[in-house]
Amino acid sequence: MVKTYSVKASEITRDWHLVDATDQVLGKLATDVAQLLMGKHKPIFSRHIDTGDHVVVINAKKVKVTGNKMKQKTYYRHTGYPGGLKSTNLESLLEKYPERVIEHAVRGMIPHNKLGDQIIKKLRVYAGPEHPHQSQVNTAPAKTGEEE
Repeated sequence: MVKTYSVKASEITRDWHLVDATDQVLGKLATDVAQLLMGKHKPIFSRHIDTGDHVVVINAKKVKVTGNKMKQKTYYRHTGYPGGLKSTNLESLLEKYPERVIEHAVRGMIPHNKLGDQIIKKLRVYAGPEHPHQSQVNTAPAKTGEEE
């Protein structure tokens, strides 16, 4: 009888990936980043365990969209007060907070539960080309629990 392999938390290795968003379409970029964060590219992928890697996205302000989304795509948030529904379009959000555009797109593609909250913490988005994770991205994969 063949037994089903189940990955243990001690066997998971987390790599660091650097993704440049320059001239990439927002949706396609978000799907690639979400797959890296969830670990779907690994043979040890398991839905109930976070097996994903860390992802650093740079040049978020240079991301592209197709069609009329710059003016027509709307993001909503609520202040918590009566009548407090606020809306903004993609164009103004990309000017003011370009990181939030990619974070919002990726968040929609990962599970909406506690595991998704754990997965999204491994995403780092920066508007420009500079980021403080140079040493992690250029080194060998770091094991879980050895970070200081």
